[in-house]
Amino acid sequence: MSLPRFLFADQLGPHYDDGGPIVLVEASAVLERRTYHRAKAHLILSALRHRARELGDRVEFLRAEHYRDVLAGRELEVINPTSWGARALVAELGASVLPSRGFVTSEQDFARWADGRPASRLVMEQFYRHVRAKTGVLMRGPEPEGGRFNFDHDNRQAPPRNAVGLGLPDPWAPVEDDIDDDVRRDLDELVRDGRVHLIGADGPRRFAATRAEALAALDDFIDTRLSDFGPFEDASLTGDSTMAHSRLSVPLNLGLLHPQEVIDAVVAAYGAGGVPLASVEAVVRQIMGWRDWVWHLYWHLGENYVARSNFLAAHEPLPPAFLQLDGAAVEARCLSHVLDEVSRTGWAHHIQRLMILGNWSLQRGYEPSALSDWFINAFVDGTPWVMPANVVGMSQHADGGIVATKPYASGGAYIAKMTDFCGSCRFNPKIRLGPQACPFTAGYWAFLDRVEPRIRGNHRMAQPLAGLRRLADRDAVVAQERARTRW
Repeated sequence: MSLPRFLFADQLGPHYDDGGPIVLVEASAVLERRTYHRAKAHLILSALRHRARELGDRVEFLRAEHYRDVLAGRELEVINPTSWGARALVAELGASVLPSRGFVTSEQDFARWADGRPASRLVMEQFYRHVRAKTGVLMRGPEPEGGRFNFDHDNRQAPPRNAVGLGLPDPWAPVEDDIDDDVRRDLDELVRDGRVHLIGADGPRRFAATRAEALAALDDFIDTRLSDFGPFEDASLTGDSTMAHSRLSVPLNLGLLHPQEVIDAVVAAYGAGGVPLASVEAVVRQIMGWRDWVWHLYWHLGENYVARSNFLAAHEPLPPAFLQLDGAAVEARCLSHVLDEVSRTGWAHHIQRLMILGNWSLQRGYEPSALSDWFINAFVDGTPWVMPANVVGMSQHADGGIVATKPYASGGAYIAKMTDFCGSCRFNPKIRLGPQACPFTAGYWAFLDRVEPRIRGNHRMAQPLAGLRRLADRDAVVAQERARTRW
């Protein structure tokens, strides 16, 4: 007889279930030890409880403060979990451990690919091409479909001029049920008793919490958004919070969808005709390439990667506007809008995370590990394995170039090109000095001034640093940004 299998709250799909007895645990300490977004806390509990109902007599559904309160001393098996902390718990429990699931490639696959490569040569694009060739996805024999592995250059269109949105239907959304009602009451009680502290707005659940809902969200994306995803994946509009993004990172990170089935579905849509290759390749690259890569980097770079990574000596604390998700406290229209959207939904698409939230934090020198924790807590798809490489490496360049070869900093000109935020902003992206000076434009130069000693050896930063040295008002801009209190 097989051992009962203990599943974590991000292992809720059928690919974690081999038909034997299941143990699920709703541990209140998971919510107590972090300041989660209300939507994230709701989603975790809703997904667990829905899965328990689906499993019926096969599940033992336990409630406790800590996992070990109800699991210690039991014979269990687990599928290797997704964080260092969870794996330490599993070791403490003495559970029988099965290989991890939920990714296109295994940890052994990555180890073989990475063998002999220094950390600075673990390039995502090379890994992505390796996996494409190995799996045959979007390949014609040894050659990539369409003659190129990567169509990213084609996928950088600005949003339509004077448009409120892309004109797409509203994204799929679930219908709440009695489980959601119970979750809402329980969270209200936990907050009222002071046991749990949450940020962000309560509201209707917007993301899949069951397998059926996840499949519905996948179908909706393919039917209504996939074709437009590629061209507009880097664009933002004030009146369109989703644009053509899938939002499938949420059910993927709950384990409700397997990444391979998402890849297979979008590739099948391309094969059926009518869906541009550039859009399909963009989805495949984000999942097979980027998602798998950051998962493997989480383990490969070690448990102390976040703690030891602060290459740019960034030590500023996160401001109250971030900690409280208070867009009203911010005058810069782009940052205010994104903070408000995160407060409302617990989600923002990747370019808003990287080029607005991340870019702002990079310029201001927010402490990288605190920022990584904030992204984990504030976003419904935030997990301990997702955010280190994305935030500490890609966004903040805190690892000195392992994940990204240069800091992802830009001035207001990029935001003005790729969004409509600047038109309703009191700041001017073309101005760097004075009352109308854009805090992104001026902040970009102040950032370069601050980190110049640390990045002058990076050949990709030679041109920006040459521009900094030519800046006639450099000292005035730097002084202005150091003294800035309104942004």
